[in-house]
Amino acid sequence: MSYQPAIMSASLGRAWLHNLDYKIEQAAKAGFKGIEIFYEDLDYAAREASGSDSPSAEDILNAADRAHESCQAQGLEVIGLQPFLFYEGLKDCEQQAKLIEKMKLWFQIAKRLETDTIQIPANFLPADQLTDDLDIIAADLRQVADMGAAESPVVRFAYENLCWSTYIDTWEKLWEVVKRVDRPNFGMCLDTFNIAGRVWADPADATGKTPNADKDLKQSLERMVAEVDLAKVFYIQVVDAERMESPLVSGHPFHVDGQPARMSWSRNARTFMYENDRGAYLPAEDVAKAIVNGLGYKGYISMELFSRTMAETGEHVPVEHATRGMAAWKKFHQRLQLE
Repeated sequence: MSYQPAIMSASLGRAWLHNLDYKIEQAAKAGFKGIEIFYEDLDYAAREASGSDSPSAEDILNAADRAHESCQAQGLEVIGLQPFLFYEGLKDCEQQAKLIEKMKLWFQIAKRLETDTIQIPANFLPADQLTDDLDIIAADLRQVADMGAAESPVVRFAYENLCWSTYIDTWEKLWEVVKRVDRPNFGMCLDTFNIAGRVWADPADATGKTPNADKDLKQSLERMVAEVDLAKVFYIQVVDAERMESPLVSGHPFHVDGQPARMSWSRNARTFMYENDRGAYLPAEDVAKAIVNGLGYKGYISMELFSRTMAETGEHVPVEHATRGMAAWKKFHQRLQLE
């Protein structure tokens, strides 16, 4: 398996501002070989096509069909569908049951997109709505893994720690859950931002870093290389972020009451790799090297982005994002001496 560049549809611009077909076209023109489809893009495309603010399941599936046709026409492989949010560890059993039903629709969407992977970001609902019991969290995830295993073709799940997730906020906790789930179709998406953004960076601190950032990251990456089973790394995302000029606390332009600083930072201020002119400062390449060189990962590498720039208007936005993402991929490919 060789290395191939991918990008997420949401990274090319907000769904309600930028047409999905146009974003797919620009990703292909820039040279990407794969794309992650963001559910929000399908939902908005379904709203536009149906003229309804509450598109039906059939509307969503029709939007998935159109997205798949666009990807095929542009030579792009759909490497995953994401994000299936707020599922595991819920105290509200009725809500969990609703999400199980929703997952059945996602299986159909995945088939229409001809992808075998659904990404589940670790839950970041308030702590009073969730349990921190890893056995319960793993049991919830095992349930959907077993559902996916019964599908034809089998659906895989890429679980991802977010650096602001309520409980599963590090790759170490993520790996512990994956081991407890213990299903061949249940693995991980490893993201350089979410790994470095928790152990090394702190946007709410004046230094932009945690107290023992360099030492802690070094030790964490050494553990990753020693402990993680490569077969459980389903795909990776490489992305950086801006260093805040002032701590991201109350009064900061990105601050939102009740929202973790790292989440506000993620939504507004990520950058593609190597964009030092945009304030990129994370040791994202060190994390990527641990995954690619240390673990020996090969396969799709997604140039992911969330940023306030995605909300800008104009046809130039998807073009610029695709161009920036490909520039990052080319430098990444060169610096890591990928095949």
